[in-house]
Amino acid sequence: MPDDHHGRATRLDAVVRDRGIDAPTGETAADASDGNAGPRVARVPEPHVHDTFSVEGIDTKRREGLLEAVLRDREGVSAASATGRNGTVGVHHDPSVSRDDLRETLEACGLVVDPVDRAFEARRASQFASARVAVAVLFGLMVATPYIAVLYPTRIEWLFYDPLTVAYLQSLLDSRMATHFFVNLGALSGIAFLVACGPIIKRSLAAAAAGRVTSESVFVGSVVALFGYSTLAAFTAFEGAVHYDLVAFAVAGVTLWNHFGVGETTPDTAGVEEPARDGSGAPAETADDEPVAMTDGGR
Repeated sequence: MPDDHHGRATRLDAVVRDRGIDAPTGETAADASDGNAGPRVARVPEPHVHDTFSVEGIDTKRREGLLEAVLRDREGVSAASATGRNGTVGVHHDPSVSRDDLRETLEACGLVVDPVDRAFEARRASQFASARVAVAVLFGLMVATPYIAVLYPTRIEWLFYDPLTVAYLQSLLDSRMATHFFVNLGALSGIAFLVACGPIIKRSLAAAAAGRVTSESVFVGSVVALFGYSTLAAFTAFEGAVHYDLVAFAVAGVTLWNHFGVGETTPDTAGVEEPARDGSGAPAETADDEPVAMTDGGR
């Protein structure tokens, strides 16, 4: 597996090397075939407490494993977990080990540690993001199922061999039952849009107040227009197709893309030079020596 920074060592690698910690290795195919695959289980003593840190700099799975190994190597720590996707580190430790001590360990590995309130906010934001994904997917399926069972057969009749079935479905849509049918679809797609795309809507409103047009503003405006068009077609004399399904599909697609497809890259703090502790302003010695190009005039 290639190194995190194009073959160059990082401060986290230096800490692992100095402490003599064996670098974690990935699961092999043999381990998986033997049935040993699964989550790692750690025994946490009863008096141990748990602390969560919000950090920047865990940009690969390898760094997650290295950081967990460094934390577990510390005396008084019984378990540790690092998640690069939401930038959090959880540590189970003895009460004698202070939070400041753990923070110093993380910073010694070249990570930027946010205050405790930022750690709580990051964890809560991650939970809300997962909840928005669940709402978008579940409500999208609840909208798609009636469309597949009732509406799509009446719109693409040439795919169905039994005209009686198509005529029966069309009669249901022409009856009073269609009102309740579309009310449910409109409510499901509207709730999914408001809940799953809540942050996008807020940013779009802020951009509109500032007189700016963003891609999120275009998305929100398109969904609102499509929802309004479908509502008019469903509950008024306006002739048109009801496209609550497209609203639900757009919400689910954008939510999944923002959650899994777009990842914020964490800044690399390993190679940043720190000022000397004596206040001289000279750069401190780094844990690893990077290649230096030499010329006739110096470095």
